[in-house]
Amino acid sequence: MPISEPSQPAQPSQPSRRRLLSWTALGAATFASAALTGCSQSAHAHGAAPAGSPSPADAFSPAAPVDPKAVSGLPSPSAAAVAPRGKPVYKVHDLLPDAPADAVALTIDDGPNPLYTPQVLQLLRQYDIRATFSVVGSEAHAHKDLIRRIAADGHTVANHTMTHPQPFSHRTDAQIQQQIADAQSVIVDAGAPAPTLFRSPGGDWSPAVFAAAAKYGMTPIDWDVDPRDWSRPGVAKISEKLLAARPGDILLCHDGGGDRSQTLDALRTVLPALKAKGFAFVTL
Repeated sequence: MPISEPSQPAQPSQPSRRRLLSWTALGAATFASAALTGCSQSAHAHGAAPAGSPSPADAFSPAAPVDPKAVSGLPSPSAAAVAPRGKPVYKVHDLLPDAPADAVALTIDDGPNPLYTPQVLQLLRQYDIRATFSVVGSEAHAHKDLIRRIAADGHTVANHTMTHPQPFSHRTDAQIQQQIADAQSVIVDAGAPAPTLFRSPGGDWSPAVFAAAAKYGMTPIDWDVDPRDWSRPGVAKISEKLLAARPGDILLCHDGGGDRSQTLDALRTVLPALKAKGFAFVTL
């Protein structure tokens, strides 16, 4: 699942996402019922989670509130509906059966962030790696230039809801659909192709979330390697977890939602090391 950036909420002291069910609201003018929290480790509430996966999450409130009128004025997303899935994608080959046997996918969540996203993009460009960015709609709306840069560099842009509310599956069906639809609209407005992938905040899934993603033609994606970089455990710990990747893994990192300097430092070592091991990085 900062040095100089918009103010970020403090990291929580308790690691369990399920214990962090009360969050600061973004404001009635945006989404009155949406409590905002962080994206990190999935609860993997539906479907089989990888054995031994913990379930923490960090506090995350988008730095840039969005004027509801600005969003309501954008074209609604249009896509052919697909059949709802019963669980998200955890492995590369579950989504891309023809991917190389040694394929791994790097996914970057919670941005775009004006401080960290450009540095991540430069690093990916340096090592000729393509990644999948799960972007928050409010951030995409505020930083359209970064969305265009992500798409122009050949990375995949995935929908990660409009304001990143958690626990996402606890919202009403209408709220879940609105979060997804609004994010889809602002991502397209920012200059990226309409996402065909959806990642739920915190990896929190339910039948209603699967149905909403399918309504907008998106496949739900999760992950199976989480270095818990959101918690800032130290560069060594982040690196150790990522370097243990195996073929087919989907790796989770973050470029938004908090201080991501440790993530960047870890990736500077991890990316060339994984390429040296023979892994092929693919976009989802």
